[in-house]
Amino acid sequence: MKVAIEITLNGSPRSFEVDVRQSLLEVLREQAGMLSIKQGCAVGECGACTVLVDEEPIDSCIYLAVWAHGRVVRTVEGECREGRLSPVQQSFVDEGAVQCGICTPGFIMAATSLTEKHRGESLDRSAIRRGLAGNLCRCTGYSTVVTAVEKCMDDTADDD
Repeated sequence: MKVAIEITLNGSPRSFEVDVRQSLLEVLREQAGMLSIKQGCAVGECGACTVLVDEEPIDSCIYLAVWAHGRVVRTVEGECREGRLSPVQQSFVDEGAVQCGICTPGFIMAATSLTEKHRGESLDRSAIRRGLAGNLCRCTGYSTVVTAVEKCMDDTADDD
């Protein structure tokens, strides 16, 4: 059965015709062209498909598209402003916190949520690791990812 949904995707209103069984990941990739969202495990364990829905990180592979109706959805594609990377994206580049790229968009969106929720605060590495706990990477030991978020947190603390 197909239904119409409306979401705000990366700041723009969008409408989609979706099967009620489709995941948000499928709709975002196949209909909206948001190819940063990767399907890793397909069971909500790896975080590669993390997007923000109403500012909360969710695993889009297990989140039905119909649940997103009327909500605000953010993906990596929407984080750049005027051709410039977001502070989190730039921090990941600066710290070399990218490997093969499968998990990177999910980590960036989880880190974006974490830095926005704790803006102006100083989080220790343990708190950052807990904040990113739903995201897995097979390429790295997470040190550069945590350092990138730590740097970004320091930068937002300096803004206050």
